[in-house]
Amino acid sequence: MNHAVLYVRDVARSVAFYRDVLDFRVRFEIPGQAAFLQAPASNNDHDLGLFQIGPAAEPSRAGQGMVGLYHIAWEVDTLDELDRLATKLRQAASLVGASDHGTTKALYAKDPDGLEFEVSWLVPADLLPAEAEVVTRPLDLAAERARYGGGTRGGVGVSFPAKV
Repeated sequence: MNHAVLYVRDVARSVAFYRDVLDFRVRFEIPGQAAFLQAPASNNDHDLGLFQIGPAAEPSRAGQGMVGLYHIAWEVDTLDELDRLATKLRQAASLVGASDHGTTKALYAKDPDGLEFEVSWLVPADLLPAEAEVVTRPLDLAAERARYGGGTRGGVGVSFPAKV
């Protein structure tokens, strides 16, 4: 995926959230209308576009009898980074869940408009068992940091061992 674009009620409020909580950088903005942000360590022109549609916008009903996007996932390099963001998301009253999916360790949160997103760390393929399972169970971030090391670089888009 190259980037995501979201419709938001208040672009300045959303910029502040993604900048202050997830460390995105503003690359370009049209005040009161749109902003284009870059994720930390990204070389992409922009990873997130935000378009303001105003305060009267109804909440998204995707998944509640309507089709639509469930969430976007942002990948972090280390479990230390995932832990740091868990703290920031908790402080922002944004964190709504945390799951261990076997091959990934994930936080789930909502932005100021209630749009859900995921922040995840991918277990490096060489640390996965040959028969890696994909599950959903509660995430014990401290235990995962002890198991893999907080500074271990994640799989960067690869979460299954290569088949030979």
